[in-house]
Amino acid sequence: MKSILSSFLAGLRFLTIVPISWQKESDAQFFQKSVSFFPLIGLLIGVAGGAVAVLASDIVPQSLLAAFLLLYLGAVSGFLHLDGLADTADGFFSSRSKDQILAIMRDSRSGAMAITALVFILLFKFAALLSISPHGLAWTVLIMPVAGRSAIVLQMAFLPYARKEGGLGALFYRRSKWALPSFSLLLVFVLASANNVGLAALLIVAIAATGWLFGLWCLRTIGGTTGDTLGAACELTEAAAAAACAIYFNV
Repeated sequence: MKSILSSFLAGLRFLTIVPISWQKESDAQFFQKSVSFFPLIGLLIGVAGGAVAVLASDIVPQSLLAAFLLLYLGAVSGFLHLDGLADTADGFFSSRSKDQILAIMRDSRSGAMAITALVFILLFKFAALLSISPHGLAWTVLIMPVAGRSAIVLQMAFLPYARKEGGLGALFYRRSKWALPSFSLLLVFVLASANNVGLAALLIVAIAATGWLFGLWCLRTIGGTTGDTLGAACELTEAAAAAACAIYFNV
């Protein structure tokens, strides 16, 4: 029981800014096990965001609420995944060799491609959230972080780690071909089905298509995935989930 709780807290501390210090010194030994809790941690993030959407929808203009929810979704993880997207964009759009791309992605400085990617993904999410009714907005914000963290699990399951020398992502890397990825997608499906089975099906297609296309790009570009591309996968899948919800709730 203590091992399960320690694994959960290790994942919670890594994926969020929640200030829980209990057993923090032993996190390293639980990093790989903590991956099992990534979708559930995404659910906790989504429940809090969805609650805010419900409570504020009648008193805050939707454009302002959408902007605040985007800030929440980024800030709750310390902007970790947006940073990964920025680094990935700088590397992947550099038209360099694999080793040079990996070196660029490790550079803490942000180039034009990083800034462009961040602006585009935030505008894309904002447009999606702004187009959804208050009821649909709560469902969307609930599902987005679950979809994003599930994408991390899927990328880990089916792609090798690209850095031979290791890295932050390698500390968590866990190859689980079917069990954990299946649970992650099932969680998204069950949550969305509470609203409508059609929405659930659309979300699964969006998550699977985004994961497959981005995973193939990663495999061809750097031979696998890294901590940065896992963050990028999270952001891109959140955007795909938001788009799927926007389409569903506006049809």
